[in-house]
Amino acid sequence: MIAIEFKNNQKVLNAIGDETRQAILIALIQGPQNPGMRVGEIRVKTHLSRPTVSHHLKILKESQIISVRKKGTLNYYSLDSGSKLKLLKNLVNEIEKVFSQCEEQASE
Repeated sequence: MIAIEFKNNQKVLNAIGDETRQAILIALIQGPQNPGMRVGEIRVKTHLSRPTVSHHLKILKESQIISVRKKGTLNYYSLDSGSKLKLLKNLVNEIEKVFSQCEEQASE
C-alpha cells in the first residue's frame, strides 16, 4: 500500500522537492488567492528571474499543484483547489501506520 502511495505522489514529490519551487509555493501561499499572483509579483517576492519563475511555474502547473487564471492578457497563478498536494495526506497516513507498527513491534 505504501508503495502505491509513493507512486501516486511521485510527480508532486519531485515538484515540491526543489528549493526554487518551494520558494514560489511559499510566495503563492502568502499571496492573494483571488485573483492570484502574476509572474512579475512572484519574481519580486522570490528574487528570481522572470524566465526562472516561468520555468518552475510550468512544472508546478504540470504537476497539478497550481492553476492559472487568464484575465484578458494577464495570467494569475494560485494554488489549485483540487491540488494533487491533497494526495500527500494519504502518503503521510501510510507512513504513520508503518511507524505505529514499528513502535508496537519494538515494545513487544
